[in-house]
Amino acid sequence: MTGGKIRIVVVDDQALVRRGFALILGEEPDIVVVGEAGDGKEALSVCREQDPDVVLMDVRMPVLDGVEATRRLVAGSRARVLMLTTFDLDAYVYQAIRAGASGFMLKDVRPDDLAHAVRTVAVGDTMLAPAITRRLVEEFVSRPAPGTVPDATSALTEREREVLMQIARGRSNAEIAKDLVLSETTVKTHVTRILTKLGVRDRVQAVVLAYECGLVRPGAL
Repeated sequence: MTGGKIRIVVVDDQALVRRGFALILGEEPDIVVVGEAGDGKEALSVCREQDPDVVLMDVRMPVLDGVEATRRLVAGSRARVLMLTTFDLDAYVYQAIRAGASGFMLKDVRPDDLAHAVRTVAVGDTMLAPAITRRLVEEFVSRPAPGTVPDATSALTEREREVLMQIARGRSNAEIAKDLVLSETTVKTHVTRILTKLGVRDRVQAVVLAYECGLVRPGAL
């Protein structure tokens, strides 16, 4: 962040939608829109120039879609991606999470919720709490055939597995600390170790892996 402000790039192939989001976020005192793009390829170019903290990325776009743009962006920059979609059960969204997106929201999101989502992603957390996240994860992660995904969670300690299951329920560090009778500092340490052991970037990726490995099962939470 520069000067305490979150630098954001807005990416959407519809100019009016893109401008609308940029105007909404530009009104926030702690957010500055440093660029806009109309497709994934242009987004990569703008992000190389502007080095944003967060990229607000549409899923479906011409030239280069949001999923592939996210995959390339996450691999080559520090930016975190917040995906936008028109559909609440969109297969592309699951692909986007697998590509490295830190969260996603529907395009009819309220302005206050959009700003909150940007702030949440900017500080390294994920948009995991909304009900749509759980529905999507359960819908699409339930598809792999049993045994096709190695149990990467086997490297976790019992306590770390407990914390991961709490994360899958969408709980914050403070809530996890209360439920497991731990300090928030201890929970943060566990979360960091979980991400390192699983080789994932953030909490969303960890939860997806937990579902795929069978530690957490659709409908069980």
